[in-house]
This record gives sequence, C-alpha cells and structure tokens, in this order.
Amino acid sequence: MATILKQEFKLNLKNLLIWSFIVGGLGYICIMLYSSMGDEMAEMADKFSNMGAFSDAFGMSTLSIATLPGFFATEVGTVHGLGSAMFAAILATCILSKEEDGHTGEFLYSLPVSRGGVVTAKALTVLINLILFTVICGALYILGFVCLGEEILWKEMLIFMGSMLLMNIEIGSICLLISAMSTKNRFAIGLGVALLSYGYDIMGRVLKNLKDYLFIGPYSYANASEILSGKAAPDFSIIIAATVIIITIAATYYIYTKRDLAS
Repeated sequence: MATILKQEFKLNLKNLLIWSFIVGGLGYICIMLYSSMGDEMAEMADKFSNMGAFSDAFGMSTLSIATLPGFFATEVGTVHGLGSAMFAAILATCILSKEEDGHTGEFLYSLPVSRGGVVTAKALTVLINLILFTVICGALYILGFVCLGEEILWKEMLIFMGSMLLMNIEIGSICLLISAMSTKNRFAIGLGVALLSYGYDIMGRVLKNLKDYLFIGPYSYANASEILSGKAAPDFSIIIAATVIIITIAATYYIYTKRDLAS
C-alpha cells in the first residue's frame, strides 16, 4: 500500500504544484491589487453593499470591500473556493477509474495488496494533496498580507483555510465514489459536482425559499465573508459534511471491492 501511495503522490505532484500556484498565485495577485485599488474600492463599497441579492450572494453586504478583509473575502474567497473545489473534484474523480480507463489495472491487481488497500492508498493520496494545496495557497495569501504591511487575521485565516479544506474533502469524497463506480475518467462529472455545489450556495443566498436549506451544501460552512466577519457556520452544516464524507468513503470501499474490475 505504501508503494502505491508513493507512486500516486509522484504522479500527481506536478498537477498539485500547478493548481496550487495558479490558485494561490491568483489570490496573491488579488491581495496585491488592493493597494492600487483602495481609493476606487472606497467609492464603490457603498454601492456594492446595497445591490440586494447580488451583494448577499458575494458577501458584499456582510463586509465592506473597502477594507482588506472584505476585499479578501469577496475576491480571494471566490477564487480559492472555486479553484480548490475543481482541483479536488478532478483529482478524486480520476484516481480510481484511471486504472481501468488506462488499462493499467492488470498490473495493479497483480500486486500483493487488497482492493481495500488500493482504495486506502488512493484516498490518502487525495487527502495529502488537498492538505498540501491548502498549505501552499494559505502561505501565498499570508505573504500577500505581509507584502502590504497589513495585519494578518490569524484566527479567521486559519478557520477559513480549515473550512475550505473540509469542503474540499467533502467534494473529494463524493468524487472518489464516482471514480469507484466508473470504468472511464469522469472528471467532467466531478467538475459538475464542484460547480453545482457552488451554484447551489449562490442560489441559496439569493432565493429566500432556499436560504433555510443552505446548510446542506458544502460551501455553506466555508463562506469567506461570514468567517471573516466572525459569524458561525450554519447549524448542522459540519455534521452533514462529516456524514457525507463517512457515507461516501464507506460506499467507495464497498463498491470497489465488490464489483468486477476490467483490466
């Protein structure tokens, strides 16, 4: 199992670095742009905060974009939220199904390791990649605050990055189940899971009929504006996330160990 884990990590290292520095780099650029856009943001802050549903959807009614925390929540929160979810979805959706799609399963299944061990190694690969992705991006965001000479809100930043990590694990676990059920790389379906989750959160903050059910979606507890303004996550949202992770991982083990696998 350790050999599979090591090999998978090597295979995914390039993608990890590319996604980390693209998403983290975009966030860093957004932070650095704040210093040159401060005056314009101050003039636009009141207008953006009073745009009704649009302001609610992107958190501009919660925090002022004229401040760095508000600008970070609106810009970097969106970039990281979408980018990290897409990375988690693509990674997890392909990690099991690629063996059958690429016809490498014949070699893998001949190794002295159970199917459960294969799932464990690949699931750990996803988890390690998501943790490293979060650390790299977080370091770049903190670097941006340091370069601007701004105070780093350590508590809020750690909660935000930790919440995003949990959200990515939840999306990754769903996509890992999709991968266990597929004989082809269904990364488009994985991307759909990430984008639909984001879309559901936006709609839930706009439509009154959906606001009471916002806690179902993975983005509900990882909203940057609410975290940086000190608001608690919606009731039961963390419990639902943990439940989804446990159920989907258990289903992944069951399905992958029971079904006929093509070589």
